[in-house]
Amino acid sequence: MSYQTILLSQEGGIATITLNRPEVMNGLNATMRREIAAAVTEASAEARVIVLTGAGRGFCSGQDLGDAKSLDAADFERVLREEYEPMLNALYDCPVPTIAAVNGPAAGAGANLALAADVVIAAHSAVFVQAFARIGLIPDAGGTYWLPRQVSFARAMGAVLFAEPITAEQAAAWGMIWEAVPDADLAATVQARAIHLAAGPTTAYRLAKQALRRGLDNRIDEQLALEARLQAEAGRSHDFREGVMAFLGKRPARYQGH
Repeated sequence: MSYQTILLSQEGGIATITLNRPEVMNGLNATMRREIAAAVTEASAEARVIVLTGAGRGFCSGQDLGDAKSLDAADFERVLREEYEPMLNALYDCPVPTIAAVNGPAAGAGANLALAADVVIAAHSAVFVQAFARIGLIPDAGGTYWLPRQVSFARAMGAVLFAEPITAEQAAAWGMIWEAVPDADLAATVQARAIHLAAGPTTAYRLAKQALRRGLDNRIDEQLALEARLQAEAGRSHDFREGVMAFLGKRPARYQGH
């Protein structure tokens, strides 16, 4: 599939999706939302890890306010349900690990797009801004779901009401993201992390993602039952047998992803 607003490349089991509208700080329009959802689905069929990043000096500025329908309040619900939800669900339900490499500002829906990834690695120059209140809106694109779970209710409320930039280092300290690294080290750090995941037990990663996400809302009895069921599935995998044999043989494991 050819894309107009993103770039999709794949090498060594690592797929990289680059938001490619640098002239508007990779602002999200209808085409980009559709293409991100399609690219995640396409890449996950073959790749063992997906990296999402932005072209130019920013990750994503959120909704492109220059888009013709951006200020049409009558269209808000339709756009969120029909365009944002498929994009976010594609990331949330992706069977392989996803990494958001935040190379610069991530604002509004752009910040929440990054937080939908499994792991967020940000350059020190990056900031996360729940900018919605600045234009009289509430957080969307999953922000009201992720933030209270990641940074506590109190910090989520402050981030939303004050709409102040949260630095990458602050986000890491709060638990919003996995790590913040110097700008010069971002590409190498993300590459090393992606290589590690691409060589890992893909089935176990997929099942662990399911368990962790369900655990956000399950009761303890529900979660223990889910762990037992998913662990049984993991235990039937080739990767489990390979991992045990590699441990016993004192050699690196050669996981095949099934």
